[in-house]
Amino acid sequence: MKYEFAVEAIDVAKYYYLGGGKIVIKALDGVTVRIKHGEYLSLMGPSGSGKTTFFNVIGGLDRPTKGKVFIDRLDIAQLDAYELARLRCRRIGYIFQTFNLIPVLTALENVELPMIFANVPREERIKRAAEMLERVGLGDRLYHKPTELSGGQQQRVAIARALVNNPTIVLADEPTANLDLHTGLEIIKLLRELNKERAVTVLCATHDLKMIDVSDRIIWIRDGKLSRIEERSEVMVEIKE
Repeated sequence: MKYEFAVEAIDVAKYYYLGGGKIVIKALDGVTVRIKHGEYLSLMGPSGSGKTTFFNVIGGLDRPTKGKVFIDRLDIAQLDAYELARLRCRRIGYIFQTFNLIPVLTALENVELPMIFANVPREERIKRAAEMLERVGLGDRLYHKPTELSGGQQQRVAIARALVNNPTIVLADEPTANLDLHTGLEIIKLLRELNKERAVTVLCATHDLKMIDVSDRIIWIRDGKLSRIEERSEVMVEIKE
């Protein structure tokens, strides 16, 4: 029987210190969240609230000062650097607001990259990358470099790259921040479609209220603390194009 939760963060804190051990910043301060398999969650709060720190701790990009993070019941604090890198490569897909595409590579080559680290044979890499780009609506842009693509198209390449290794969890950090309203809505809808199709768990760190409309639950963070968790049905929001 499959375990209910894809992610568990238990009393997670992240502190930054001055010399002498004095705490200067409590970026996170005792946050507990459990995320079910296949859920689409939005992590919301004002700038500086701790969203990105929580995002980085969940993804194994940063270690908490205290508390535990479990990915499919696996305590990631017990992993060494190699095991953690392997976990990130095979189970977690990342989508960043700045896209983080390599400018000298084509869309196809950018999407291939995670599969190179996962030791996928070249022929299969090309096939899967092309299929994933086709799925996100870029089947006619395989050989275009990032500078030849619009912002929305670059974000679609980043989404394809995040999903091509069939991760169980996708972490999206402000994926619509650098996009216009219409393009941002398209990206939000695409993420939700892929979430439903692939049953992938999506955690999106954002302050974009348009994200609420596609979320199963909304996690609100303020000043490093968990403010509240709401079901989508409890939140009234009107999305206009």
